[in-house]
Amino acid sequence: MKMKECIAIVSGGASGLGEATVRKLVEKGGKAFIVDMDEEKGRELQKELGGGVGFYPADVTSEEAVETAILNAIESFGSINMVVNCAGIAPPSKVVGRNGVHSLEQFSKVIQINLIGTFNVIRLAAQNMQSNKENEYGERGLIINTASVAAFDGQIGQAAYSASKAGVAGMTLPIAREFARDGIRVMTIAPGLFHTPMFDSLPEEARASLGKTVPFPNRLGYPSEYAQLVEAIVENPMLNGETIRLDGAIRMQPK
Repeated sequence: MKMKECIAIVSGGASGLGEATVRKLVEKGGKAFIVDMDEEKGRELQKELGGGVGFYPADVTSEEAVETAILNAIESFGSINMVVNCAGIAPPSKVVGRNGVHSLEQFSKVIQINLIGTFNVIRLAAQNMQSNKENEYGERGLIINTASVAAFDGQIGQAAYSASKAGVAGMTLPIAREFARDGIRVMTIAPGLFHTPMFDSLPEEARASLGKTVPFPNRLGYPSEYAQLVEAIVENPMLNGETIRLDGAIRMQPK
């Protein structure tokens, strides 16, 4: 596959890693259909980038909303052959903290959005990709998910987030094996510390301090570097069934 041939559903595509992916796709001649709860940002990005971008406001945990978004994407662009799952949340909470035990409702919400939401988009998009005409390499589609280094070395207060992202990493291989017969590849990216809206509430000094914990490059990652890896995955057909850490060699400390 080439980026210019991609017609992608990008969940969480209105900001952060998803937005960078949308911009990269359009820059390279591809098309992107944003699925995001933030209608204002989604519409702004669609307007800025023009006809190669679509948008539908949808909750990734809703079967009906995601089905409608996919139908809208197909109606807009004719088909879809790629998914990039970037939608997610990361509220911190200790299992037993000063204010009591971890809210079961909050734990369930993180799993619901980060893990079940990712799976929901995968399953509904894949059934449409299966009918695509295969390219010269036998490919019909590509699914790229977003995990996190927290899946492997989560910090105190990240029990829910780490569990959700470990689930995303864990389902990558079995889904890739299942979809191999259809020519649909499945990959996952596990970013480290990236300058996304999650960090916007922190003062610049705090962001710089976090960046210094990354061995090299000694800074926070740029969303454009995530998009750069998406492009590499698109264009290398042997990349399949794997989770790639994109983290500057960081290994997170306990806290």
